[in-house]
Amino acid sequence: MKILALDTAVSACSVALWRDGGVRARRYELIERGHAEALMPMVEDVLAAAGERILGLDLLAVTIGPGAFTGLRIGLAAARGMALASALPCLGVTTLEAVAYGIPEAERKARTVLVALNSKTEIIFAQLFLADLEPLSPPLALAADGLARDIPRSPLLIAGDAAGLAAQRLTESGIETALSSAPALPDAAVVAAIAARRWRPGQALPPPSPLYLRRPAAIPAKNGGRR
Repeated sequence: MKILALDTAVSACSVALWRDGGVRARRYELIERGHAEALMPMVEDVLAAAGERILGLDLLAVTIGPGAFTGLRIGLAAARGMALASALPCLGVTTLEAVAYGIPEAERKARTVLVALNSKTEIIFAQLFLADLEPLSPPLALAADGLARDIPRSPLLIAGDAAGLAAQRLTESGIETALSSAPALPDAAVVAAIAARRWRPGQALPPPSPLYLRRPAAIPAKNGGRR
């Protein structure tokens, strides 16, 4: 199975090529903005490094959020465009599960996993998982100061780029926490591995849609801005 995976949803841009049970080529860059300029050259580099072409792939995979509105649109537009042009199926993976699947199994043992991602506001994007990474809650947008009201009192292993803030707020409320050693941001290599587990050759997929947990900061003006 050959899978090309993309992530531009948060403060990184990454591309990975999965083939024969493992990642064969990968590019990853921490980047606050400029995803649109960085993505396609990274796709070309990864395909060249793996000796593959888009038309020779079986599946595309892309992160669908939650994350930055602009970043999400860039990754989804690129994935949908390549899928349409090459008649390939395209599978969406959330940023929260992409971080969760990057946590080593030994760390997760007998713990509830909390993934906490930075929204660049007072809100934290969060999701709870069992130790085997079965979702324990849907993706959530929670106020940092109110986390203890929404998170159960149990030993929590926290991952994500808002893990430190979440751990601080929860510990202040008497909830036992530990920080994961896993990467704090999604990685296309993990997205590809998730897609390889979930998709079966020949399986039809609907086009991936963005997962938005909050309204965009920019809201179109009424009447097109006319007075």
